[in-house]
Amino acid sequence: MMEWITIIAQNSGGSPTGGGGGAGTGLFMALMFGVIAFMMLTMRSQKKREKKQREELYARLGKNDRILTVGGVIGTVVSVKDNEVLVKVDESTNTKMTFLKTSIQRIVTDDKDLATAATIIK
Repeated sequence: MMEWITIIAQNSGGSPTGGGGGAGTGLFMALMFGVIAFMMLTMRSQKKREKKQREELYARLGKNDRILTVGGVIGTVVSVKDNEVLVKVDESTNTKMTFLKTSIQRIVTDDKDLATAATIIK
């Protein structure tokens, strides 16, 4: 990518022999720096927002919540410990599984939530 930027900067003005073009090159480089800085700031703020949403999800996770894991397992929370969540995944056999909190994708409130999650997982 730097080679591409260098080629464009060299061809952005000046004499036909390749010299000159200092003002055009400087302007081009400043513009590129501004675009890259803007993109980095945007990504950073988005990551902060996602992290905050995750922390809020983990904080409100409680007993009897119906959840969906990142692996697609749906179940009901039996208990929440430090970093672990005990989830009942089958009512008939009383099967329970332990997951890390970080593997919980969302709290399911209704069947529409499951339909939306199914399209995201595919």
